[in-house]
Amino acid sequence: MAPVGVQTLFHPTGERATSKVFGELGLPYTLSTASSTGFAEVAASNGAGNPRWYQLYWPSDDDLTRSYLLTAKENGYEVLVVTVDTWDLGWRTRDLDRGFLPFINGVGVQIGLEDPVAHQKLGFNPLAANATAEQKQTAALYHTITTSRGVSPTWRNLWKLREVWGDAPILLKGVQSVADARAALDWGLDGVILSNHGGRQIDGAIGSLDALPAIVEAVKGKLAIGFDGGIRSGADIFKALALGADFVQLGRPILWGLAHEGEKSVRHVLKSLLAEFEITVGLVGCSSLEDVNESLLVKNRR
Repeated sequence: MAPVGVQTLFHPTGERATSKVFGELGLPYTLSTASSTGFAEVAASNGAGNPRWYQLYWPSDDDLTRSYLLTAKENGYEVLVVTVDTWDLGWRTRDLDRGFLPFINGVGVQIGLEDPVAHQKLGFNPLAANATAEQKQTAALYHTITTSRGVSPTWRNLWKLREVWGDAPILLKGVQSVADARAALDWGLDGVILSNHGGRQIDGAIGSLDALPAIVEAVKGKLAIGFDGGIRSGADIFKALALGADFVQLGRPILWGLAHEGEKSVRHVLKSLLAEFEITVGLVGCSSLEDVNESLLVKNRR
């Protein structure tokens, strides 16, 4: 599961439904910092022992960052995914046209609302029974402003994350260039996830599929490579893996299922994608994933 926030906008069950289905199938579920459901509730719906990842929008407040990471670890999130391409929001014309910013209405800020360090810094608990509407909005804005920090994260500060996260894997999401992939390797990261944030950060940004082959060649198996870029079918999964990705992340199709009929349709979409992928692997002539490679693809000559 790709880290997608504000899921209760699509269906009231939101992250509880999607995490439950991924847990049923034993597939990694990535919780977004912009989640509309908290760490513990998602962990409970996902199920004990299932692989859970946490995606961090790196706060400008180090105390808050540390608290988010510690809470994630306490609730069984095993892999840290650090988004590096969205330290400030891009110029999103459709959002601007619609006045769309759900965070100021208290959606997609649950992790911040529940955080004890945030309560300490604010001087109140916005989830308390006597919390005022103004306090709740203040807390929502605090989470939003600190995580959309307006200041780019830097390589030299990665130690702050490693100090808390320890030896557990850390992946950088939003990498699209060979130079950044090599730098991630040099700085001791465990992997990168190729993504242009669904095309919503920079108009005309390179597609992840275009970036994939050169990055695979550059790191030569020394980094895990994830692919998050327009997966819509089992054949798309096959192509990404054949080009060298170690795993893919699913975003929009899962949310379309969630919006249609909640948990039931999430399960249908995910099982359909997996079934088509398995059939594709077989029809291409492969007996296992080890047989999937670039030789099975024909490049379009322009």
